[in-house]
Amino acid sequence: MVHPQIYIFDLDGTLVDAYPAIVRSFNGCMSAFGYPVQKEGRIRSAVGWGDRNLLKPFVPPGRLAKVLACYRQRHARDLKGGVSWMPHARGLLGELKRKGAKLAVASNRPTRFTRIIIGCLGAERLFDRVLCADRLRFGKPHPLILREILKGFGAAPKDAVYIGDMAIDVQTGRRAGVTTAAIATGSSTLKELKREKPDYLFSDLGQFKKGFCLKP
Repeated sequence: MVHPQIYIFDLDGTLVDAYPAIVRSFNGCMSAFGYPVQKEGRIRSAVGWGDRNLLKPFVPPGRLAKVLACYRQRHARDLKGGVSWMPHARGLLGELKRKGAKLAVASNRPTRFTRIIIGCLGAERLFDRVLCADRLRFGKPHPLILREILKGFGAAPKDAVYIGDMAIDVQTGRRAGVTTAAIATGSSTLKELKREKPDYLFSDLGQFKKGFCLKP
């Protein structure tokens, strides 16, 4: 079993459940602009590629900028009452931190909203590095985000594990040469995750914790 020094986590669907806030913001904007509201499952499956790509399939290109501005304004408010830890997430992070592991977040979410989530959950001191796709030339599944985090730690791919809930997370980890664990609690189905053949596949973070305990 791998015993990494660095644990890099995706955010939505992996560590946090922000789907209620996303659905509220999304459908609020759809209604405001006269577009059909969508069911939670349809919205949930589109999460993970950044907010612009979340809206793009549902909005005409000429209106995307205005709807995106609406979404971002609403979402900054909705997040403050619509986000919670995924099961086992807070306990896992606390244990890893106590045992000396380095913790990071790699997310396609804009930095502004990632910081709101981390602040609402009181998790600022848990993470040694938080990096989002809006600070980079490429977002996931491009491996740049993981490479930059490793560079910041002065570490090699072999020193880390990347944990995410989506097929694109598995693709990102593979392209960066990082051991990747898929957690079936988010936007990708179990079937979709299996198709990507991650190094490890767990039903939730509780199972992950058992499989990736640090050495005493």
